[in-house]
Amino acid sequence: MTYLRETIVQKASAVVFKLTGLVCVTVSISSVGLAAEPRNLGWQDLLPTVTIGENPFETLDFRQRNDLTKLYRIEVKEAATASDFERSQAKDIRENLSADGLDPDWYFEQRKRMMAEHEQQLSAPNPEVLSQTVRVPGYIVPLELDGATAVEFLLVPTAGACIHTPPPPANQMILVRYPPGYPLRGLYDPVWIVGELKAETQVELVTYSDGQLNVQSSYVMTAVEVEQYK
Repeated sequence: MTYLRETIVQKASAVVFKLTGLVCVTVSISSVGLAAEPRNLGWQDLLPTVTIGENPFETLDFRQRNDLTKLYRIEVKEAATASDFERSQAKDIRENLSADGLDPDWYFEQRKRMMAEHEQQLSAPNPEVLSQTVRVPGYIVPLELDGATAVEFLLVPTAGACIHTPPPPANQMILVRYPPGYPLRGLYDPVWIVGELKAETQVELVTYSDGQLNVQSSYVMTAVEVEQYK
């Protein structure tokens, strides 16, 4: 009876082991299939979620906003070159604002906070799209050519951006390296790029019709595929 019980246990263990192995293989194959399928992204997906605080300047009247602007210019932006007359003006402005119950230094700090939030909204990458294979549509702004093919370029959301129109925000551009090269058909020819997005700030010199411009991007990709948009 002991021998029979041990045999049954051994056979049951073997069946469990085979089933477990089959589940692992299935999950592994399924995972590979999912990893190989790029995630389609729109340009909105590249924007980070930024918490924007309240704007305390909205509750001020025109004179108060104008006084704060003038005071900031004299005491901060032009502090090293302000004349005695301007410094006297600044003193009067402070007194007027204090009489209204306003603290100019607090508003200067709020301005700094709002500028930082605005900068983050326009330049910070979205961590939720990084380190995964993605597929993004856009237009090519060539940076490096090999004959008639682009081996390095900026991908932008609108045709002619950086060349005929002002550059988009930094997190709305992708610096793409594509060693095989993509044959250029024109600036208005949309493409798909496929590859892994990484967060990396780059500044590139773009030549346009009236001169050159340094353009900053927040994303970089070494593309595994570039194809015409269809």
